[in-house]
Amino acid sequence: MSKTIIISNRLPVQLQISDGGLTAIPSVGGLATGMKSVHSGGESLWIGWSGLTDEETPAALEGEIDKALKNHDCAKVNLTEKDIEGFYFGFSNRTIWPLFHYFLEYSEFELEFWNSYKTVNQKFADAIIEKSNEDDTIWVHDYQLMLVPQMVKEKRPNTSIGYFLHIPFPSYEIFRTLPWREEILEGLLGSDLIGFHTYDYERHFLSSVRRLLGLEVSFNDIHLDNRVIKVDSFPMGIDYKKFKDAAISHSKNTHEKRSDFQIKLDDHKASAPDTKLILSIDRLDYSKGIAKRINAFEYFLNKYPEYKEKVRLIILAVPSRSNVPQYQLLKKEIDELVGRINGELSTVNWTPIWYFYRSLPFENLIDLYTSSDIAWLTPLRDGMNLVAKEYVATRIDKTGVLILSEMAGSAYEMNEALLINPNNFEQQADTLKSAINMPKEEQIARNMFLQNRLERYNVEVWANEFMNSLNQKREVIDTFISQKMSKNILGEIDNQYSKAKKRLLFLDYDGTLVGFHKDPQKASPDEELYELLDKLHKQENTTLFLISGRDKQTFTQWFVPKGYNMIVEHGVWISRGGEEFKLLEKVKGEWMEKIRPVLESFVDRTPGSFIEEKNYSMAWHYRNTDPDFGTKRATELNTVLTSLIGNDDISVLNGNKVMEVKSSNVNKGRASVRILGEDDYDFVFAIGDDWTDEFMFQELPDSAVTVKVGLRKTQAKYHVENTKRVRELLKRFVE
Repeated sequence: MSKTIIISNRLPVQLQISDGGLTAIPSVGGLATGMKSVHSGGESLWIGWSGLTDEETPAALEGEIDKALKNHDCAKVNLTEKDIEGFYFGFSNRTIWPLFHYFLEYSEFELEFWNSYKTVNQKFADAIIEKSNEDDTIWVHDYQLMLVPQMVKEKRPNTSIGYFLHIPFPSYEIFRTLPWREEILEGLLGSDLIGFHTYDYERHFLSSVRRLLGLEVSFNDIHLDNRVIKVDSFPMGIDYKKFKDAAISHSKNTHEKRSDFQIKLDDHKASAPDTKLILSIDRLDYSKGIAKRINAFEYFLNKYPEYKEKVRLIILAVPSRSNVPQYQLLKKEIDELVGRINGELSTVNWTPIWYFYRSLPFENLIDLYTSSDIAWLTPLRDGMNLVAKEYVATRIDKTGVLILSEMAGSAYEMNEALLINPNNFEQQADTLKSAINMPKEEQIARNMFLQNRLERYNVEVWANEFMNSLNQKREVIDTFISQKMSKNILGEIDNQYSKAKKRLLFLDYDGTLVGFHKDPQKASPDEELYELLDKLHKQENTTLFLISGRDKQTFTQWFVPKGYNMIVEHGVWISRGGEEFKLLEKVKGEWMEKIRPVLESFVDRTPGSFIEEKNYSMAWHYRNTDPDFGTKRATELNTVLTSLIGNDDISVLNGNKVMEVKSSNVNKGRASVRILGEDDYDFVFAIGDDWTDEFMFQELPDSAVTVKVGLRKTQAKYHVENTKRVRELLKRFVE
């Protein structure tokens, strides 16, 4: 039976070893809660690090640990102290975390960290391969494991793999600074579905894929060899019912059942009934903007001194990565800020800031959420920020005001909150004043919308939507377009080929026999290709034609000495058996003088583009331009050319990063049919990768074997992944 395998850096179980014994306690909150619906029923497995390094794990308890984890449907990945230092504290938290949160100045690009990251990702991939089957569904989580999808896909090409990033994905300009940027993207592209919290992160990722890897992106689909990878946004929710029920239960507590913390909060509110409590909860992290928030609070009190002794800011900073230098400096800065402001502004009856540097139990979090009049959350960059959602969920009387940074992922769903720029102190001071004075009716109206939305799209819905999308992707991919060239199909074609008395082969060149090159003139044939073509050309009862959009001068140089049959410039010229090229079609070239200035103007305005001028056609290449800019210019050029050409006997072909203007009566389909009519062929084969080859697939008879290179919509019957597979297929013919 197929199962779902969840992979994260840490397991949702906490192991504790004391007095030689072992206890395993399930974690609560966050991802563990979100995956509850997916990780249940004995049909799932969760793989991750247990939290104990190899050095911390007594050999005698190894089997007992595995058994305890198995009881929770978990399996561990063994990591050493060196692994944790280089992979987790190093690359994950000193390279990726600051870079993806736009703190480039904190990013450390250490080769040792990167090597450790690769090693540990391979350990996770090996554990997945060991414990999974081909028909299992795999869901990889977060920035620590970005190489895992490709490592697994290489060994399990048919396994369905999903990946979700829980932090922001930065803009191309930031991401491109990473020395190992291509490797990270290629690692993620081992997935079949890649999920982000917001459309912005999705857009940044797609932009990096286009610009750094040069892959074709259509809407939110990435075309890679024989695969289409879907990219989408899934904003993570919270366990809404858990927080709402906790708040309801909290409201029913008698005086005796209240926590000591709640009693102190109540005593404060009773002693100063007009004072507003402003709550700030974050992990102690530079991305959360805590120091700026404290400075903004001071600015607010100085701008509006009438609110002194009328407001109190409660800061709960949860300790995080305390062994990393930046975090140590941040704690020192916050300690000093709080001390200075409290020292300067405090009165006998009032301390402006209550500061807690600790973790609080869930019960005390509910105390804070339900007692605070305002939640003020101002991260400088945050993947989601679930605290904002938790605060709203606990406001059972629908009062309370949420002030939220527009840089948080949750801001996209929470428009009813008061959204602010965390760098704008003036705006923050004015917004705090508005929040303090907001009428209850407005608070209730805003929170009603927020709560309804959060209740509908909770964390369980988030997880199920991702899994449903991944499962749908699995069902659709096999029927996306043409048939994949399977072993059975290859066997049938081999059989037809060997039995045929007269064979005709049409082979496209660029993107089919060789890969694309930034400079088309450098994509010359290699020795392996020459050897393969020689064998096909000399094979009995076989007529081979290279059929290409290339100019005749280039093919004369490369192939005429070999004596191959060739059709070039999409059907304008033909060369048989090494003869000089002759016109296959009567074409006009007068129009070229009218078109040339247009193409030249686009070259001038599009850095990296260039014109390839042939005898009876002109091509504008934009493979070397910025992908987004090149696509925009191509759309613009297509409009200009279409209006300029009018009813002339000229057409525009949109190829792979190239636009070609040529006579309308010339194409590969017309040329291939003319050759086909010259003899009685009982086996016809055509292969190509571009839109220009579609004319050939369309015009050749149904009995022909037509093959598309790459996974795109096509008239061809079959498809293969890439040029490597093309050569493997042709080698079968000569063997």
